[in-house]
Amino acid sequence: MATPDDGTAPDNGTPQRTAFLLSQLGSLSSDRFAERTRKLGLTPGDAGTLRLIGRTPGLSQRALATRLGSLPSRVVQLIDSLEGRGLVERARSSTDRRNYELHLTAEGRSKLRELRTVSEAHEQEMLAALSPDQSAELARLLSLLAQANHADPDVHRET
Repeated sequence: MATPDDGTAPDNGTPQRTAFLLSQLGSLSSDRFAERTRKLGLTPGDAGTLRLIGRTPGLSQRALATRLGSLPSRVVQLIDSLEGRGLVERARSSTDRRNYELHLTAEGRSKLRELRTVSEAHEQEMLAALSPDQSAELARLLSLLAQANHADPDVHRET
């Protein structure tokens, strides 16, 4: 059965508002995550950057900028900040001297472990109303939507 053009659901005439609810929950989740990362002395952008570098040691600043959808100059400032706090170190690339490779320091790896604990608590809180089966189904459906909309599951663009 086709969905009416007026945006209402075919079963009871009430708008589905699914995209609105996704946006509302995304905003709520982002705000709560920012509160949690702030307690670790990080911004959500810092957290995402540490996670990416931790998953791909040796990632270049240029590749990081591309993944984040950010200007390279913005990424330089971000890495300067993380490096200044002892979380990340730069090393000249052995294959291309124009690039810097990024690595987590011991302190950065420790902070990433703390972040993982915070992230797991955040996910449990956000999904508390769902059963394990419902949570798994939601993850599956959101993955399908992310893939269909060409979203990178590892980063928020323009962090």
